Amino acid sequence: MKQIWEFLRQNYSNFYKAGLFLISLVILISFFPKEAKFKYEFSKGRPWPHEDLIAPFDFPILKAPEEIEKERNEILQEHELYFDFNINLNEEIRDNYTTNFELFWAAKYGVVPENELLKQITYDRGHEILTTILSVGILQTIPEIENKPPGYKITIIIQRIAERSRLSDLFTIHTAFEKLNEMLDNSEQADTEILRQLLEESLTQNIFYNESVTQTELQKYLDRISTTRGMVQEGEKIITKGEVINKTKFQILESLRTEYETKLGVDSNYYLILSGQILLVAISLTVLVFFLYFFRRDILEDNKKVLLILLVIILMVFLTSAALKFNVQYIYIVPLCIAPILIRVFFDTRLALYTYLITIIIIGFLVPNSFQFLFMQLIAGIITIFSIVNLQKRAQFLFTSVVVFASYSAIYTGLNLIQEGNFSTIRPVDYVLFGGSALLILFSYPLIYLFEKIFGLVTDVTLLELSNTNSKLLRELSRRAPGTFQHSLQVANLAEESIYEIGGDALLARTGALYHDIGKMDQPMYFIENQVTGVNPHDELTNEESARIIIGHVIKGIEKAKQAKLPEQIIDFIRTHHGTSRVGYFYAMEQKENPDEQVDAKRYTYPGPIPYSKETSVVMMADSVEAASRSLKIIDEETINGLVEGIISKQVDTGQFKNSPITLRDINTIKKILKKKLMNIYHIRIEYPK
Repeated sequence: MKQIWEFLRQNYSNFYKAGLFLISLVILISFFPKEAKFKYEFSKGRPWPHEDLIAPFDFPILKAPEEIEKERNEILQEHELYFDFNINLNEEIRDNYTTNFELFWAAKYGVVPENELLKQITYDRGHEILTTILSVGILQTIPEIENKPPGYKITIIIQRIAERSRLSDLFTIHTAFEKLNEMLDNSEQADTEILRQLLEESLTQNIFYNESVTQTELQKYLDRISTTRGMVQEGEKIITKGEVINKTKFQILESLRTEYETKLGVDSNYYLILSGQILLVAISLTVLVFFLYFFRRDILEDNKKVLLILLVIILMVFLTSAALKFNVQYIYIVPLCIAPILIRVFFDTRLALYTYLITIIIIGFLVPNSFQFLFMQLIAGIITIFSIVNLQKRAQFLFTSVVVFASYSAIYTGLNLIQEGNFSTIRPVDYVLFGGSALLILFSYPLIYLFEKIFGLVTDVTLLELSNTNSKLLRELSRRAPGTFQHSLQVANLAEESIYEIGGDALLARTGALYHDIGKMDQPMYFIENQVTGVNPHDELTNEESARIIIGHVIKGIEKAKQAKLPEQIIDFIRTHHGTSRVGYFYAMEQKENPDEQVDAKRYTYPGPIPYSKETSVVMMADSVEAASRSLKIIDEETINGLVEGIISKQVDTGQFKNSPITLRDINTIKKILKKKLMNIYHIRIEYPK
């Protein structure tokens, strides 16, 4: 039992990684529909590459989406409008006419018996005109009929009886007034002045638009749209090998695909389909593991980085699956190009491309027309990676968004042209989806920030911001410890040049070098590079106290870095830039002053840890060499060679680089670079042979 626990403890990291990939496999499979897939891939305008295809069963031929959309638009444009004829309103209007007539007449004539005949004639004529117009009907004006021709027919519901009428057979308010004036002009015996004023106030609309009935009837017509046209019988030849897939054949093949997947989705073995999906996704993830094992083993050994890669893949597959469930057309709004951006920012372009390939291959099992989808996404992804090879500014994300939109649009147009030979099937809404996808790529910036915080990683964008010498912490260092600041700049230059030559993250090394001595700013005068007055405060301290202050700048630097919330990768440079070396000067002075006593070396030794990467190792070398070069009394090629060789050889001998992947060849290369750069700094000419 003890051996088992020991085995588990020693292989914990490997079991953890295996668990990550297993969980990722389960999550990815959960996004897959559990139904069989049509085994043939085909594209409009290309020859049928498979054997002759015979219909395996009867199936209906589905109409193309654009054909159904056309029928729908025709119904929407020509659908019948329904109106209600309000008979009760006519009686109310006539009653109001009678009441108002008496008032109008009394206002003009008063009570004069000799005008009774004129009054009766005027009243009757007005009643006749009003009844005539109201009986025909005054139509409510709505936008749907404004531009319709006079012969356009509508349906009028009169006491639950529907009648069709032309617009020209009905009055509008405008034409009703025209009719009113025309009839008054032929009313010589009546008082037309009273009638004109009275009838103009009485006329009102009495035929009203019935939106509820109109929409109900419209929906009935829309529901009657047939999604199929014709049938293919079992045993009927669908297409011959080599035959070009035209529009008709393409629609028949699409109909077979739909019917095939529907039938097998119901009748097929769920567990066999699930097994196939597990096998394919597992192979895809295994290929990713092999790539990391052979080419980026450092990433494979870091569980956080592996989790980040798997999370990016899962996120992209999830978004695509969700879009497919909502509407298959919306897959083009999914910002898949975020995946290579995220991987490139945290790692490198090669891993970004490979991870993106695995992602779109897995998604290819989900989407229809997978060849077209893979082609479009692959080209767009490659162009995305090209656009961020040297990511130094946030504005590059906007440029990437533009080139992604241009890529999608160009590829989509090209695919449609080779399939149709014209622009008829190109839908403007697809370009809108491409634009949406391109805009969503801009969300990669906050995602990068979020992943940095979650996984404790640092990107080039963050390093560029931190390496700005106008940042708050570096400005404070330059103000309080100007000598240390200048020393850090020189170390940064030396480290950047060295790491660039041996291969590594030059920006990380430069940024780490800029911050490695920030712990000195609290007591700057205790460090020789800041002593400009000729007064050395160490003269008043014991050797042990001086050593404690010198060593303490590492701990203080770590504390300041954490308060400023610097990334751990930068703090590691502060921890390791002296490794476990000794404060040599004060240790030697203590031995000299107390030759008969045993000096405790631990009190004069930095606590470590020692460097663990090429970048931290290079900064240690550059820091020690640059600081020591300032104490040289005679500065020439010989003294610089001796200084560099002596310091770095001592670091190697004391095991400062035993945890670092740096090689002896790298160390020799670094020595040459440091010698050359120091001679340039001190303007030393190489002595030519006589």
